[in-house]
Amino acid sequence: MVLTIETNQQPNLKKVTDEEIMLAIAAGKLELMTILFERYHVRMYNFFNKMVHNKMVSEDLTQDVFIKVIKYRTSYNQGNFAAWIYTIARNIFSNHYQKTKKERAIIIDDDKLESDKETVSESKQEELDHLQKALLKLSNSDRELIVMHRFQEIKYEQIAQIIGSTENAVKVKVHRAIKKLKEIYFQKEI
Repeated sequence: MVLTIETNQQPNLKKVTDEEIMLAIAAGKLELMTILFERYHVRMYNFFNKMVHNKMVSEDLTQDVFIKVIKYRTSYNQGNFAAWIYTIARNIFSNHYQKTKKERAIIIDDDKLESDKETVSESKQEELDHLQKALLKLSNSDRELIVMHRFQEIKYEQIAQIIGSTENAVKVKVHRAIKKLKEIYFQKEI
């Protein structure tokens, strides 16, 4: 079933699901990609920024997600769109991580979003920096679970779809990852 969406019906597009829009894009209505971009680009950027803590890399990886969505639009198979796009994001992050693994030394980038600097007190900023350092000490899989669940507020069921696991297994993995994060966070020196 291919959905017919008139692009001049902008007010009604808020009621159209991501899945319906993606099916229309897969059928050739590429102009609708702007709607999905508007709905997801901030989420994708925030996901990557929590994973790599680098503004420029996060922007590049976010762009790569939407390029892949367009490139592989015909492989979308009417499933949960959010799970599909996060799967693409995970694969892009994994590829990025593998490429930079050899040359990477963990460096905390001082490039913060301006809104963080304006709204957060100095002590609060220190706590956020400490948390970010602790996050970076976790394995990629643990960090990814915490970012998706706690920062992106993705439900366990959806995370299970994204990573190809069961909901109960995801709950256990998130709980264990948070426990590890707490242990790292409360160490004296990171």
